[in-house]
Amino acid sequence: MAAPTERRRIFLMRHGSVTYFDAAGKPVLPETVPLNEDGRAQASAAGQLFATQGVRFDRVIVSGLPRTVETARRVLAETGQQVELEVWPELVEIQGGKLSAIPDESLHEAFTGAFDGVVAEHKRFLGGESVAELMDRVFPALERLRADPSWDTVLLVLHGGVNRAILSYALTGQRLFLGNLSQAPGCINALDVGAAPNDWVVRFSNQAPTTPLHQHTRSTTMEQLLAQYLKFRPLSQQNK
Repeated sequence: MAAPTERRRIFLMRHGSVTYFDAAGKPVLPETVPLNEDGRAQASAAGQLFATQGVRFDRVIVSGLPRTVETARRVLAETGQQVELEVWPELVEIQGGKLSAIPDESLHEAFTGAFDGVVAEHKRFLGGESVAELMDRVFPALERLRADPSWDTVLLVLHGGVNRAILSYALTGQRLFLGNLSQAPGCINALDVGAAPNDWVVRFSNQAPTTPLHQHTRSTTMEQLLAQYLKFRPLSQQNK
């Protein structure tokens, strides 16, 4: 009888909630935005769940953006672990372009198109980076992590778009981007990975410790952000 397959565990989190637009709908620089009150609670709740289950991390990897760093630190604080954060900048979120340059008639597609079903690789997020460009940097980083035999359990604290790319590959074994895989702020995914290239097992996805039944919304993150932005720039307003 063959020996059981030994797989390692990747806990993949999205950072906690942040405020990308102020009360008037004016954009806040996404590279610097910290967690808001809800985001801090989400990160701490995730850490408490890991602590309750006795999970220990060999490595903790973040993209380096403040919202991922703060989330990871709050998780570790709850688990009582002293693990140095590793910054992998190739795992930053898919990069948008200049919102003011997007024509009124293209706003909805620019906000939501990159997260709609099986997304074509040429699709661009908010007029910026394409899905292909996102995958071109995320997938090699994922393979580099898999090639390192030194860890058994790793925590990745990343972003909604990046997480979708990783989950899409794990689920299909292909270079696909499934945009409608929801990633709530502060959510946890669990993926087991073996030695063979397509040896992935997705144990669970989008587990949100503070709202486990996702009962508070039926809209997507990007639909919510578009609604916030339109307070600042109504669709009837002409670009200047």
